[in-house]
Amino acid sequence: MSNMKKVKKEKKPSFTKRLLEGKEKSTIITYLVLRLLVIVCMVGQAMHKNWENVFLCMLTLVMFTVPTLLEKKLKIDFPSTLEIIVYLFIFAAEILGEIQNFYGIFETWDTMLHTLNGFLCAAVGFSLIDIINREERFNIKLSPLFLSLVAFCFSMTVGVMWEFFEFTADRYFLFDMQKDRVVDVVSSVSLNDKNENKVEIIDNIDKTIIYTKDNEQIVIEDGYLELGVIDTMKDLFVNFIGAVVFSIFGFLYVINREKYKGLEKIIPRVKRD
Repeated sequence: MSNMKKVKKEKKPSFTKRLLEGKEKSTIITYLVLRLLVIVCMVGQAMHKNWENVFLCMLTLVMFTVPTLLEKKLKIDFPSTLEIIVYLFIFAAEILGEIQNFYGIFETWDTMLHTLNGFLCAAVGFSLIDIINREERFNIKLSPLFLSLVAFCFSMTVGVMWEFFEFTADRYFLFDMQKDRVVDVVSSVSLNDKNENKVEIIDNIDKTIIYTKDNEQIVIEDGYLELGVIDTMKDLFVNFIGAVVFSIFGFLYVINREKYKGLEKIIPRVKRD
């Protein structure tokens, strides 16, 4: 028998432990609590065989890891406040909004999230350019106004791409991500019986009746069903508001970083060894 020494293998830390390594206590508590709630929700949905919602829960768990993975990949540091806001945003959008139907229960839920999305995306866009702007290895120096403009454009681009995604899901997969709504006024040149480029207005619409080829009759009370245009434009408008608000904050922060030092709680920065 050989006299080989037994080497005790060190146990690798779990994925969650490595993910939360170096995080502030408030971030760790928020992450663990929300993760537990998502798992409980996923188990409940699986018991009711709501597999689409189970997939949403799994997607949410994956999305929770994105901020930390971006930190490690890009070597940047997300402030604790910003990271907590991102976790809460994901939970509010996917679990509360989609699965618990907060979008239907609270009329302003979608508006609130799109406004916050515009703010957060502007923060991310601003911080990425600000990091490049302040690094000595990059020969780029941009003015505060241009930094704010880039942040605004980045946020609006993300908002537009999301609306493209919603339209694609509704058009080709028959979802209803662009929430339809009943309105009682319609104005269109298509209703002009003389084929003139003149708007015809129909107001005070009481009901709309839809007939299918299977002789099924569907009645829409108090107006007609508008297919998502209002929702899309509302989402883009509140995204615009969120982007403008942060762009102004970012502009002030770059001009006087000491005076507006509190904004560092929501602006990522480069990790230093």
